Amino acid sequence: MPISMYSASVPVFQRQLGALGKILDKAIAHFAARKVADDVLLQTRLYPDMFPLVRQVQIAADFAKSTPARLAGTEFPTYENNEASLADLRARIDKTLAYVATFKPAQIDGSEAREITLPIGGNPMTFKGEVYLLHFAMPNFYFHCTTAYDILRQGGLEIGKRDFIGGM
Repeated sequence: MPISMYSASVPVFQRQLGALGKILDKAIAHFAARKVADDVLLQTRLYPDMFPLVRQVQIAADFAKSTPARLAGTEFPTYENNEASLADLRARIDKTLAYVATFKPAQIDGSEAREITLPIGGNPMTFKGEVYLLHFAMPNFYFHCTTAYDILRQGGLEIGKRDFIGGM
């Protein structure tokens, strides 16, 4: 039996974004105990031409909320990118997880051939649903989750692969 588009998306976003939320919980406690200011962490980058931590988490959350909506052919909420603390980023993840939980399999299954058009680099690109999910949305989502993890790990947060993967 083939895997469903719902199973390949919503539960994956929920697990990985939930894991990122737990990592942020650890970061809040860890960096507060060391008196490291949130504004410093939020602007930390792995390399000068990469987005900082705050933007990495925002983008990961945005992919988690927009992908199921696009597959379902529905609108998705837009969030202001105004997080000023690790707790604000954690709240964004919670808000995103609550939204993602509203999707049901019947809304997403069968979306393999749905045309999804979005602007990339100022130009519209059209994907079929399956290609969009597997070759665009998921790689981007994981890239930003991984980069957020890497920034916090490089900053001294004691986390490992099990933290990244989350509960199985």
